[in-house]
Amino acid sequence: MLLPAQHHLQLKAYDKAKVESAVLQVERQVMAPLRNRTFFSIAEANAAYRERLALLNARPFEKMTGSRLSLFENLDRPALRPLPARPYEFALWKRARVNIDYHVQVDYAFYSVPYQLARSEVEVRLSQGTLEIFHGGKRVASHRRTQARGEFVTAAEHMPASHRRHLEWTPSRLVSWGESVGPQTGALVAGILERRPHPEQGYRSCLGLMRLARDYSPERLEAAAGRAVTAGAYSFKAVKNILSRGLEKVTVPEQEPEGALVLFHEHLRGSDYYREEAL
Repeated sequence: MLLPAQHHLQLKAYDKAKVESAVLQVERQVMAPLRNRTFFSIAEANAAYRERLALLNARPFEKMTGSRLSLFENLDRPALRPLPARPYEFALWKRARVNIDYHVQVDYAFYSVPYQLARSEVEVRLSQGTLEIFHGGKRVASHRRTQARGEFVTAAEHMPASHRRHLEWTPSRLVSWGESVGPQTGALVAGILERRPHPEQGYRSCLGLMRLARDYSPERLEAAAGRAVTAGAYSFKAVKNILSRGLEKVTVPEQEPEGALVLFHEHLRGSDYYREEAL
């Protein structure tokens, strides 16, 4: 049923009877005539209701000129505006604080914002498939919304330059670099990546090995990598400890005597452990 929008916006408490009268007209003129009909689909029922509703809207008023349809054409249609380009989407709003790693935790997942906003308070808009983050009334990030618990959704442009450099490398490129030093180094890099739940978690260790390649000769790095692989110590710290202690030069017997002191293990800390930044 058509109700003029301009009149609807001006409804007061004493207009309640008019609204109830309009509902009564729909019940009597649209619903009641169809009460004994059987419909076999929603589309069929809707078509019948539209037909009855069109008759009701076109019926002349008893105490004034025109009809509901003519009032709509003269008052409402000229005031109508186009529908929004996008349909309405329900969304929730939350407040959150950015962690020092420039990520916001929302529903057990983590979403990045520009790193300059670390420790800032932001507003988060959650829709079915999108998560938007606002700061000072301005949108600073937009991500796909994930349902995976503990997942990090990170945009490269939000990272500091030092972090973005990690993205320039892929697992295959890292392994190729290791193999360019030697087969043992290549095996070590591949082992580091394979032993992490996600290969990206091993990037820092692999980039650390590259830094070692600037301080030590390829021969020493390859020997240290071989020693680490033999010991099952797939980590940057293991290779660094071997090189700093010169253990890559120590001959490893094919079979250690029972009860012999193990000279190296990935969990043993060298004297310089606490003076170095852990990678």
